[in-house]
Amino acid sequence: MPRRVVPTPNAPTPMGPYSPAVEGAGLVFFSGQVGADPSTGKSAGEDAGAQARQALSNLGVVLQDAGLGWGDVVKALIFLTDMADFAAVNEVYAEVVGSAPPARSTVQVAALPGGYKVEIELVAAR
Repeated sequence: MPRRVVPTPNAPTPMGPYSPAVEGAGLVFFSGQVGADPSTGKSAGEDAGAQARQALSNLGVVLQDAGLGWGDVVKALIFLTDMADFAAVNEVYAEVVGSAPPARSTVQVAALPGGYKVEIELVAAR
């Protein structure tokens, strides 16, 4: 299957020149989402937990646009600007992904676009 950009009409507007989701070889790669409220373009909150909840909500919309759900996600990558936020983000993440979570990595980074504290990206299998 050749690479194709997945139509995502309900996805938040990208912050740069990238597609919210691209499919190839039976996998769908979802660009990182931050905690921006799509209706305002502003942060859903100052704390990492609120930002993670919004980022996961944004990803849920993009998953739906791609005809997929959380049960199709095989890998997640979480970027944090402060590893001290790990527990708060983990709590929100666990609520969303359920009892059969995908493989996951979490890394601390120096900064994220827009001053956000959390960014989450996914890979799903079709």
